[in-house]
Amino acid sequence: MTFAGPLGQHTPTPGSLGAGPVLSPQAASQHTLTPGQVAAMFNVNPKTVARWASSGLLGAIRTPGGHRRFREEDVVELLNRRTPATGS
Repeated sequence: MTFAGPLGQHTPTPGSLGAGPVLSPQAASQHTLTPGQVAAMFNVNPKTVARWASSGLLGAIRTPGGHRRFREEDVVELLNRRTPATGS
């Protein structure tokens, strides 16, 4: 499978994916976020988001190129858990 990115075509090589689930066509149809997008939502560094994924706090999906992606619904769930509700 070949993917077009901002830097052109990328063809993943076997064994280059690392550990963790790989982004499937079904997961790709869901809304996914990059570590930078998640970091902006939480006002943290993208490396912090990577640590959350490594520790299991936030589930991550790996693209065929080995990059992390996060399901939007998982991120929103974590955001709601970490942000206390305030009454008006």
